[in-house]
Amino acid sequence: MIRTVESAPHVSAPVLAAYSYCEAVTGQQARNFAYGIRLLPTPKRRAMSALYAFSRRVDDIGDGALADDVKAARLEDTRGLLARVREGAVAEDDTDPVAVALAHAAGAFPIPLGGLDELIDGVLMDVRGETYETWDDLKVYCRCVAGAIGRLSLGVFGTEPGARGAERAPEYADTLGLALQLTNILRDIREDAEGGRTYLPSDDLAKFGCSAGFSGPTPPEGSDFTGLVHFEVRRARALFAEGYRLLPMLDRRSGACVAAMAGIYRRLLDRIERDPEAVLRGRVSLPGREKAYVAVRGLSGLDTRHVTRRTVRRRA
Repeated sequence: MIRTVESAPHVSAPVLAAYSYCEAVTGQQARNFAYGIRLLPTPKRRAMSALYAFSRRVDDIGDGALADDVKAARLEDTRGLLARVREGAVAEDDTDPVAVALAHAAGAFPIPLGGLDELIDGVLMDVRGETYETWDDLKVYCRCVAGAIGRLSLGVFGTEPGARGAERAPEYADTLGLALQLTNILRDIREDAEGGRTYLPSDDLAKFGCSAGFSGPTPPEGSDFTGLVHFEVRRARALFAEGYRLLPMLDRRSGACVAAMAGIYRRLLDRIERDPEAVLRGRVSLPGREKAYVAVRGLSGLDTRHVTRRTVRRRA
């Protein structure tokens, strides 16, 4: 069982200011993520915002316009900062608010900070321009940039005392991260192609005649782009189904947070499945009212109850 350690009632002014900074970054940069963490109690919400702000910094280095060697150096500097956090060497009055907030969160919750090292490793794969021949190859990358975030988040959420199968919670959190990342990859096919990046496995691209890439608003001539998207959607749905087994292991509000974030991405997947070529024309997104509905649904526990019933039927 993974236990959560609640933060102390008193939080100093410098730490509160650091958390406020991280929450502002989260609200501005991660609308989907922010919808989910609003459902958490304050200590967990703050900790999740610190994790996001650090992760955002890593991602921004990888996505920026700097030369690759400079990016690699900056990422290693960030790894050094993470080492300071891990060693307890970040003071409350440190000038880096993300480091202050992350250090406090790591003291309040059993967060496996090695997951942030994995994230840095994944972004370095982007900097090196790595491509992926098979799904097994792509999974390595997805586990670094998304599965690790799932496991880090579980350190904040914890599992309910006596939850059946809780020893597998990190595995399910990791799998849910893979589902979200594959959805991201499908949504961002055109944007990534314009940036010179291809994430979908080359084996899959060849199978559906899409090896020429996605340089415009229409699929490569003679390709089965719809078939490719539907193939990847089925893969993502299977990952979601497996990852959702985490929900009954969480307390109500943590489960609601996970269900809301995952639910938004599942609905994005639905939209992509209905109109695959939409991802070549622009960014597929959900309106705010639909995200709010997903959050309410998560708070109601509908998804958790559905997973629980399905698990019980499977055991019967």
